[in-house]
Amino acid sequence: MTGAATAAVELPFAALSGLALLPVLAWPRGRHAVLRTVFAGARRLAELERARIRIWLGYPVAPAYEDARALRYVSVRWALGVLGAIVMLSVVFGVAYGTFWTYGWLLVDVTHPGSVAIGTLGGLFLLFLAVQGIFGVAELERQLAQRILGPSHQDELERRIVELAESRAAVVDAVHDERRRIERDLHDGVQQRLVALGMLLGRALRSREAEHVDRLLRQAHDESRQALGELRDVAWRIYPTALDEAGLSAALETVAERSSVPVLVECDLEEEPDKTAATVAYFVVCEAVTNAVKHAAPSRIVVRVGTEDGFLYVCVQDDGCGGADPKGSGLFGLARRVAALDGLLNVISPPGGPTLVTAELPCG
Repeated sequence: MTGAATAAVELPFAALSGLALLPVLAWPRGRHAVLRTVFAGARRLAELERARIRIWLGYPVAPAYEDARALRYVSVRWALGVLGAIVMLSVVFGVAYGTFWTYGWLLVDVTHPGSVAIGTLGGLFLLFLAVQGIFGVAELERQLAQRILGPSHQDELERRIVELAESRAAVVDAVHDERRRIERDLHDGVQQRLVALGMLLGRALRSREAEHVDRLLRQAHDESRQALGELRDVAWRIYPTALDEAGLSAALETVAERSSVPVLVECDLEEEPDKTAATVAYFVVCEAVTNAVKHAAPSRIVVRVGTEDGFLYVCVQDDGCGGADPKGSGLFGLARRVAALDGLLNVISPPGGPTLVTAELPCG
């Protein structure tokens, strides 16, 4: 109905615009002056249509289109509005004839009940066709807006090239950040443990007292165990072997087992996703759980992973204090890693909690 109403404005506008342009087609300066006014009106009408399509059809149309395309759209769109008006009139007639048997007896003297029955069936059939026509007009509205107001194939290719260049640069930065983190973990953790271990063994070699030597060897043994544990942690954060050996579900179970906070893992995988998507999903869960334990002080974390329609969905929710910064180094690195797969990462963390981290990864 709103489309029919806007068509009542667009049709006279298109006709008047054509009539105004006819006398000045051979006069460049006059043509430009008229076109400025016509383009301004077409832009307003196109914006009105864009808002209508977004509200009623749920289809967003980007405002980045030229004035000439707006004029082309308005000059064509009115025909769909007229078609929509015809469909709505068909709905009215279908309802009127389809329900005639309920009120027709009060208006006319019915002498042929069979005719009333046939008319009712015809009205219901017309109503059925008109309802299908409503969906058809809505789809035509969407396709027309996408065809004329939407980005061209060249624009899509240029946008895609820019996205690929940005994602490639982001992946390179993420690799460098990961290398720096690994170097920092090895330097501040494992290397310090090994230095302490060497010092303890050196003192044990120089000592002459058996009791002192035994105490130093016990300390060295403890240091070696801690160094081995930290080295395993570093290797586990680089890449979990369980991901290759047992799949994504088992790898996420290891994240839950290593967490100091209870973590509930719910996996609903129709089939095992490809390794690239599974690896990114694993690191999303790992980083989200680590951030929650370190900063939010939660009492419980829930991890949900599932596949549907060629996408891998990840959801990590905690009941902590919230306030997570999506631009922080950890979450920002995850966003770049997800974007490299053409995925989406969303972080909702109001002050006071809860925090919800979701990722949508193509895995088909």
